[in-house]
Amino acid sequence: MQHPRSMSRFAIAAVLAIGVAAGATGAYAQSDGLPAARQQGDVTFVSGGVGQDESTAFQRNEAAWPLALRFTGAGGEFLADVHVRITDAKGAEVLKTDARGPYMLVKLPPGRYAVQASYQGKDETHGVTVTAKGGAKQAFTWSAK
Repeated sequence: MQHPRSMSRFAIAAVLAIGVAAGATGAYAQSDGLPAARQQGDVTFVSGGVGQDESTAFQRNEAAWPLALRFTGAGGEFLADVHVRITDAKGAEVLKTDARGPYMLVKLPPGRYAVQASYQGKDETHGVTVTAKGGAKQAFTWSAK
Protein backbone atom coordinates (compact mmCIF):
# COMPACT_ATOMS: atom_id res chain seq x y z
CA MET A 1 0.00 0.00 0.00
CA GLN A 2 1.31 3.45 -0.94
CA HIS A 3 1.88 6.06 1.64
CA PRO A 4 -0.82 8.83 1.46
CA ARG A 5 1.86 11.52 1.41
CA SER A 6 3.44 10.00 -1.75
CA MET A 7 0.03 9.89 -3.45
CA SER A 8 -0.54 13.57 -2.64
CA ARG A 9 2.83 14.56 -4.08
CA PHE A 10 2.12 12.55 -7.23
CA ALA A 11 -1.31 14.15 -7.63
CA ILE A 12 0.10 17.65 -7.16
CA ALA A 13 2.90 16.99 -9.66
CA ALA A 14 0.40 15.66 -12.21
CA VAL A 15 -1.89 18.67 -11.84
CA LEU A 16 1.06 21.06 -12.19
CA ALA A 17 2.34 19.26 -15.28
CA ILE A 18 -1.08 19.47 -16.95
CA GLY A 19 -1.36 23.16 -16.06
CA VAL A 20 2.06 23.97 -17.48
CA ALA A 21 1.30 22.05 -20.68
CA ALA A 22 -2.02 23.86 -21.12
CA GLY A 23 -0.37 27.24 -20.54
CA ALA A 24 2.38 26.51 -23.04
CA THR A 25 -0.05 25.75 -25.84
CA GLY A 26 -1.89 29.00 -25.12
CA ALA A 27 1.26 30.96 -25.88
CA TYR A 28 1.32 29.63 -29.42
CA ALA A 29 -2.34 29.56 -30.34
CA GLN A 30 -4.79 32.34 -29.74
CA SER A 31 -8.54 31.86 -29.89
CA ASP A 32 -8.63 33.86 -33.15
CA GLY A 33 -6.45 31.27 -34.91
CA LEU A 34 -3.47 33.62 -35.27
CA PRO A 35 0.04 32.90 -34.01
CA ALA A 36 1.07 34.67 -30.81
CA ALA A 37 1.41 38.43 -31.21
CA ARG A 38 4.83 39.99 -30.67
CA GLN A 39 5.77 43.40 -29.30
CA GLN A 40 8.48 45.81 -30.44
CA GLY A 41 8.44 49.08 -28.55
CA ASP A 42 4.86 50.37 -28.66
CA VAL A 43 3.98 48.28 -31.73
CA THR A 44 2.19 44.94 -31.54
CA PHE A 45 2.33 42.71 -34.61
CA VAL A 46 1.76 39.17 -35.77
CA SER A 47 3.04 37.48 -38.92
CA GLY A 48 2.60 34.11 -40.56
CA GLY A 49 -0.07 32.62 -42.76
CA VAL A 50 1.75 29.48 -43.83
CA GLY A 51 -0.85 26.74 -44.22
CA GLN A 52 -4.53 27.01 -45.11
CA ASP A 53 -5.89 27.37 -41.55
CA GLU A 54 -3.46 30.11 -40.56
CA SER A 55 -3.86 31.91 -43.89
CA THR A 56 -7.64 31.92 -43.44
CA ALA A 57 -7.24 33.23 -39.86
CA PHE A 58 -5.16 36.17 -41.10
CA GLN A 59 -7.70 37.04 -43.79
CA ARG A 60 -10.56 36.77 -41.28
CA ASN A 61 -8.82 39.01 -38.70
CA GLU A 62 -7.19 41.69 -40.87
CA ALA A 63 -10.08 44.19 -40.49
CA ALA A 64 -9.56 44.19 -36.70
CA TRP A 65 -5.96 45.42 -37.05
CA PRO A 66 -4.96 48.96 -38.13
CA LEU A 67 -2.57 47.71 -40.86
CA ALA A 68 -2.54 44.48 -42.88
CA LEU A 69 0.43 43.61 -45.12
CA ARG A 70 0.69 40.79 -47.68
CA PHE A 71 3.82 39.49 -49.42
CA THR A 72 3.60 37.50 -52.68
CA GLY A 73 5.56 36.61 -55.77
CA ALA A 74 4.46 37.65 -59.28
CA GLY A 75 2.53 34.40 -59.67
CA GLY A 76 0.64 34.93 -56.42
CA GLU A 77 2.81 32.50 -54.46
CA PHE A 78 3.09 33.32 -50.77
CA LEU A 79 6.46 34.57 -49.50
CA ALA A 80 8.09 34.40 -46.07
CA ASP A 81 11.31 35.83 -44.61
CA VAL A 82 10.53 39.29 -45.95
CA HIS A 83 12.44 42.04 -44.12
CA VAL A 84 9.98 44.72 -42.98
CA ARG A 85 10.77 48.22 -41.76
CA ILE A 86 8.09 50.77 -40.88
CA THR A 87 8.86 54.43 -40.23
CA ASP A 88 6.52 57.19 -39.10
CA ALA A 89 5.97 60.57 -40.82
CA LYS A 90 9.06 61.98 -39.07
CA GLY A 91 11.24 59.12 -40.34
CA ALA A 92 11.53 57.43 -36.95
CA GLU A 93 11.63 53.64 -37.10
CA VAL A 94 8.64 52.08 -35.35
CA LEU A 95 9.08 48.45 -36.46
CA LYS A 96 11.90 46.38 -37.92
CA THR A 97 11.36 42.64 -38.20
CA ASP A 98 11.19 39.66 -40.56
CA ALA A 99 7.80 38.35 -41.65
CA ARG A 100 7.27 34.70 -40.74
CA GLY A 101 4.86 34.22 -43.62
CA PRO A 102 2.90 36.02 -46.32
CA TYR A 103 0.76 38.05 -43.89
CA MET A 104 1.58 40.62 -41.23
CA LEU A 105 -0.93 42.47 -39.05
CA VAL A 106 0.32 45.56 -37.22
CA LYS A 107 -1.21 47.72 -34.47
CA LEU A 108 -0.10 51.29 -35.11
CA PRO A 109 -1.60 54.59 -33.97
CA PRO A 110 -3.32 56.65 -36.69
CA GLY A 111 -0.88 58.46 -38.98
CA ARG A 112 1.21 58.27 -42.15
CA TYR A 113 3.87 55.59 -42.42
CA ALA A 114 6.40 54.33 -44.94
CA VAL A 115 6.55 50.56 -45.17
CA GLN A 116 9.74 49.17 -46.69
CA ALA A 117 9.79 45.48 -47.50
CA SER A 118 12.80 43.62 -48.86
CA TYR A 119 12.83 40.13 -50.37
CA GLN A 120 15.97 38.52 -51.79
CA GLY A 121 17.68 41.90 -52.04
CA LYS A 122 14.81 43.66 -53.83
CA ASP A 123 13.20 46.56 -51.95
CA GLU A 124 9.71 47.99 -52.25
CA THR A 125 8.47 50.99 -50.29
CA HIS A 126 4.86 52.14 -50.01
CA GLY A 127 3.26 54.94 -48.06
CA VAL A 128 0.24 53.97 -45.98
CA THR A 129 -2.24 55.97 -43.96
CA VAL A 130 -3.61 54.36 -40.83
CA THR A 131 -6.91 55.91 -39.73
CA ALA A 132 -8.67 55.70 -36.38
CA LYS A 133 -10.98 53.09 -37.96
CA GLY A 134 -8.00 50.99 -39.05
CA GLY A 135 -8.34 48.63 -41.98
CA ALA A 136 -5.36 49.92 -44.01
CA LYS A 137 -3.98 47.28 -46.40
CA GLN A 138 -0.84 47.11 -48.49
CA ALA A 139 0.30 44.32 -50.78
CA PHE A 140 3.90 43.79 -51.85
CA THR A 141 4.62 41.73 -54.97
CA TRP A 142 8.05 40.71 -56.26
CA SER A 143 8.75 39.49 -59.76
CA ALA A 144 11.05 36.53 -60.32
CA LYS A 145 14.81 37.18 -60.34
